[in-house]
Amino acid sequence: MTQDRALPLARFKVLDLTRARAGPTCVRQLVDWGAQAIKIEMPGGRAGDGMGGNRHGFDFQNLHRNKKAMTLNLKHPEGVAIFKRLVRDADVVVENYRPDVKYRLGIDYETLRAINPRLVYGSISGFGQEGPYRDRPGVDQIAQGMGGLMSITGLPGQGPVRVGIPISDLCAGIFLAQGILVALLEREVTGEGKWVSTSLLEAMISMLDFQAARWTMCKEVPRQAGNNHPTGIPTGVFETKDGLINIAAAGDDLYRRFCRAIGREDLLSDPRFATSQARSANRDALMALLMPITRQKTSAEWIKLLNEAGVPCGPIYTIDQVFADPQVQFLGMAQTVHSPQLGDLSLVAHPVSMNGQRPPLRSAAPELGQDNEEILTALGYSKAEIEDLARRGVI
Repeated sequence: MTQDRALPLARFKVLDLTRARAGPTCVRQLVDWGAQAIKIEMPGGRAGDGMGGNRHGFDFQNLHRNKKAMTLNLKHPEGVAIFKRLVRDADVVVENYRPDVKYRLGIDYETLRAINPRLVYGSISGFGQEGPYRDRPGVDQIAQGMGGLMSITGLPGQGPVRVGIPISDLCAGIFLAQGILVALLEREVTGEGKWVSTSLLEAMISMLDFQAARWTMCKEVPRQAGNNHPTGIPTGVFETKDGLINIAAAGDDLYRRFCRAIGREDLLSDPRFATSQARSANRDALMALLMPITRQKTSAEWIKLLNEAGVPCGPIYTIDQVFADPQVQFLGMAQTVHSPQLGDLSLVAHPVSMNGQRPPLRSAAPELGQDNEEILTALGYSKAEIEDLARRGVI
């Protein structure tokens, strides 16, 4: 389509071997910006294989939009041979098998590099391509636990708590997409591709950010802080006359604005709260003092008053309320795409814009093997040969 050619990654061809969530998240970053992707699946499909649930359901449609699809049995020698023919003209292969699977199938980086030295090969696994946990199955919740996130999430003393999204999957996918783009940029100089890899565990540890650096640099073990920011005080959830809001007044400048806005400038000179260090040491006392104040006005009143004072403050939404918010609607974070099978679908838009424009959703998630004939015909197969491949379970 014309709009595909106008997008910045339209010149790149991606072979998508991914399943579950981390791999498809990576490919989604590329295809949203126009990369041509072929989603490769087993003939006949496989129920419960972690592809994102029901093919016509919200998860699959959101994960696998903007792709073509073909079926290919990579356990069959002819299936591997067809895949290698596709690799000759591809720019990127993305897979998230357990590390040993690609070698057993004969589609590992070194094997494919011999066919196409310019190939960028992207891999995601649970724990890394090498090491003592290399062959363990890895999923998001395991990575959340092993990566330390569950130990710092939740209320103090509550015990470990899972984050409400598959954050290690999502971040691993985004990090791998970034690595693939870096490798493609380097290829413009060297003419050669690279094997780019990450894991759920590596992504999870990286996302700990300052919480991890508290340990690596200062040997502090972060604990659960509930809805309060672990180091920036006062930042957290506050009760109002009619509900709950978030207020972020950490740092001396914001704290001064906050105290003036609530009419309590005396808190600026109170030695218990006069400095960031003092506020950290006396967090509970400060929150106990502030809560009766915030209960005196409605959420809407505080949100207006504090934002006008330059103090970050906002509502705590349910997901339906998120998409009803006027700013979210202005940003266009829900986009419509047409599915020949399902009609118009509203999916989550790409979060990055260029010159004020975010990439459009161009096609719904493909049906199983819907582009087999087109792809194989382009490789030189006749209609009779394609029918024979289907009959023998190769496609």
